[in-house]
Amino acid sequence: MFLGSHGAPRYEEAAARLGQTIAGRGDTLVYGGASVGLMGVLADAALAAGGEVIGVIPAGLFDVEVAHPRLSAMHETTTMHERKALMYDLADTFVAFPGGFGTLDETFEAITWSALGIHAKPVGFLEVDGFWQPLIDWLHHAVDVGVISERRRDLLVLDHDPGRLLDRLASMRPTGEAVITPDER
Repeated sequence: MFLGSHGAPRYEEAAARLGQTIAGRGDTLVYGGASVGLMGVLADAALAAGGEVIGVIPAGLFDVEVAHPRLSAMHETTTMHERKALMYDLADTFVAFPGGFGTLDETFEAITWSALGIHAKPVGFLEVDGFWQPLIDWLHHAVDVGVISERRRDLLVLDHDPGRLLDRLASMRPTGEAVITPDER
């Protein structure tokens, strides 16, 4: 799960619902390990719903991001690169929730690895209040001008409903089939 560690009150309810959904399905949440911001809301909701939550945090951010003290497991890495690699190893699916530069970095690396065949794990975006729409528009534009193939753009899943998004991701493996439909543009 990739999302912001900063507070963003307008997205807190959706983050809590996502955490509850993950736990309710019996899935394990793997995320950045913070107890603050949207990360904290997501983890707290999953834990409160009886879910397993695994944090992965680099040593340099352990204090800055205020590592969550009540997780099922916490992995401390030396670098961000190690953090991402461990998160990619631990996760079966990647979901991007509203966030900033780190969220985009981690999500696009997961997409790139999928496109290159380094892993065969699906990648999705949970759309909340139109947050991802400018990015989806850009992806369509990038295909239109020829810098991204439709096959690579279509490695992504976009959905507004957390349960449906997780169902769609669980039922697929990246194959190049269309997953962002015209009505989701």
